[in-house]
Amino acid sequence: MDALPVVHSSPRKKRSRLMGASVAYPPYDIKFHNLVLFILEKKMGSSRRAFLMELARRKGFRVEDELSDSITHIVAENNTGSEVLEWLQVQDIKISSQLELLDVSWLVECMRAGNPVVITGKHQLVSYTVKSDASFGSNPGSQNTPPLAIKKISQYACQRRTSLNNCNHIFTDALDILAENHEFRENEVSCVAFMRAASVLKSLPFTIISMKDTKGIPCLGDKAKCVIEEIIEDGESSEVKAILNDERYQSFKLFTSVFGVGLKTSEKWFRMGFRTLNKIMSDKTLKLTRMQKAGFLYYEDLVSCVAKAEADAVSVLVQEAVWAFLPDAMVTMTGGFRRGKKLGHDVDFLITSPGATEEEEQQLLPKVINFWERKGLLLYHDLVESTFEKLKLPSRKVDALDHFQKCFLILKLHLQHVNGVGNSKTGQQEGKNWKAIRVDLVMCPYERRAFALLGWTGSRQFERDLRRFATHERKMMLDNHALYDKTKRIFLKAESEEEIFAHLGLDYIDPWERNA
Repeated sequence: MDALPVVHSSPRKKRSRLMGASVAYPPYDIKFHNLVLFILEKKMGSSRRAFLMELARRKGFRVEDELSDSITHIVAENNTGSEVLEWLQVQDIKISSQLELLDVSWLVECMRAGNPVVITGKHQLVSYTVKSDASFGSNPGSQNTPPLAIKKISQYACQRRTSLNNCNHIFTDALDILAENHEFRENEVSCVAFMRAASVLKSLPFTIISMKDTKGIPCLGDKAKCVIEEIIEDGESSEVKAILNDERYQSFKLFTSVFGVGLKTSEKWFRMGFRTLNKIMSDKTLKLTRMQKAGFLYYEDLVSCVAKAEADAVSVLVQEAVWAFLPDAMVTMTGGFRRGKKLGHDVDFLITSPGATEEEEQQLLPKVINFWERKGLLLYHDLVESTFEKLKLPSRKVDALDHFQKCFLILKLHLQHVNGVGNSKTGQQEGKNWKAIRVDLVMCPYERRAFALLGWTGSRQFERDLRRFATHERKMMLDNHALYDKTKRIFLKAESEEEIFAHLGLDYIDPWERNA
């Protein structure tokens, strides 16, 4: 039998399971030239990948068969961001510095819309930047910094930008109530845990719609996640609902709404059986402080919100009074209004003067008080003298009050001076043309202005995390007076908030992005 002829053929090239085979597709017009897609076959399968590629091309998208440095969007299914990153790191390909890693749900939404849809957090597998000269797989065994610098959501509010555009009110409102309830019960650990959970959700640029969206988000403990899951499934939290109906919570909420009433007094009144403010005011055996008496006297005004227009009108009064005695003084509205809020419960001002002597600084607030008293605008004041010591180290307590001279006031604001609210319902209902407004004035030495401004701008959680970050990450101590480097054993000077952030190695965050 004749031997069969030997056929010499070239080695058969294996089809890449990762990159996918190059297949000839009919030509389609590309409508969206700024997008170059690559669909990852891993965990998806070749048939589904081919179907999605064909569909996307029909819709006018540019879809590449293989990964290249022109890719702008990688679409994956059933992969975590970490898994895609690991896969990318073994590919010997230079990629775009603006590469997006997306879940297949984004592509599906694009197909339905017939055009690219806005990418939100629910679509992103991970947010990151890539060094422009990075090449994946060029040195797999290297122990150097990986080419991907992943921007994870930080546990610190001072590393997150939090505007007033809260996409997750339904969750954060519930978590805030839980935090407040634990604060009323003086359970600091649980209070802080829920505050941190609410804070991180307020920073998210997307709305949580499933528990999958919470993956990788820090500060969400098991209890917070249970609340979120219950709200997703039932539309409300049974625990929050129970708290809102709890007599103790309701009483503490009511009592602490009075100016001058804190947790100790609220606890005392609750134990004495009080449940309404009328009962407290009618009880002649109770001894109220001056502040509490003022709080009850002007309660209706003080419990109502202060509008931005009212805060601006108060600012004019403060500037007029301060500049009458220190013409070069700097008067800055701080607190929530500096963070861009339109409503608040009081108005805070930081006052400092570059040319004032220590004696002039000490005498300014008493002069301002007398100025308003003569004009009939002062309804209440409590002047707290400075206990500031220049050589003293910053406080180790994250919630420590500063030691600057300050004054807690209630001012009479005539409504005709308020733009847009001259015919206020408050004035009509009470038959008066003025409103009682809570005002805080803080006088600080000029060289401490940056620290005081940062501290008095808030928010509360932002400040807590800023000090916590300084302590745990930078071995520094920060408060409203100074920044101390414990390693170098020196005070770090700063003339602006930007310099304080720079000392701490933080990106500067504008006031309107500190609403943590």
